[in-house]
Amino acid sequence: MAQRLKDGEIDVVVTSPPYNLGIRYTRYRDNRPYHDYLSWLECVARGIKRVMRRDGSFFLNVGSTPQSPWVALDVAQKLRGLFVLQNQIVWVKSIAVPGPDGRTTAVGHYKPVNSRRFLHHCYEFIFHFTKTGEVPLDRLAIGVPYQDKSNIGRWRSATLDRRCRGNTWFIPYKTIQSRADDRPHPATFPVELAEMCVRLHGRRAGMKVLDPFSGLGSTARAAQRLGADFVGFEIDPAYVRQSRRLLTADRKK
Repeated sequence: MAQRLKDGEIDVVVTSPPYNLGIRYTRYRDNRPYHDYLSWLECVARGIKRVMRRDGSFFLNVGSTPQSPWVALDVAQKLRGLFVLQNQIVWVKSIAVPGPDGRTTAVGHYKPVNSRRFLHHCYEFIFHFTKTGEVPLDRLAIGVPYQDKSNIGRWRSATLDRRCRGNTWFIPYKTIQSRADDRPHPATFPVELAEMCVRLHGRRAGMKVLDPFSGLGSTARAAQRLGADFVGFEIDPAYVRQSRRLLTADRKK
């Protein structure tokens, strides 16, 4: 970022850095001393702040595990001196929902926890940071229809059959047949998640999206779908090659 990006040229940042949980990457050791890990992410965040527009948005996806529950919150706290936490979003990956027949249905995917002490971990955080805390958003761009249609027109603000989705997003992973072929990366997030972040910030002509930890290019693919320019950084050449293949495949659809 320091070498290739100018001050204030980025509209939206959507990224998910390593969580320091010992995940097996090919080019990165995910087990730094904890203080070093937090300081490293603070350094990255300073670079992000420099390249962001004053009215830009920084969506940071960070997860944790039952054994290391403080990671996401410690990261957010570390960045408190650099940004305003404008919104805190919970990305729900799996949930059990009661149906009208009284039966409960589990939908989505999760990584099972084999323990008598901990519950399955079915969510992660998305921290929405801005420079001022006053960035207007296009909330209805990711809105949902009203269940009670009488709200339309009854409330002054409800002129359309669409309301704010809120800060709980259910976005499950797509089922994969082979991790080696479909998702050869140990920690990815869905393209739909990045797309929702960009839509929420609000689209404009010539907007530029950044992901400093590009991985398999989920944010790049979201930007391409939305007609935005994209800048990404990735240290693993194999992930870069796969990102390019996925982007090319998306263009052919």
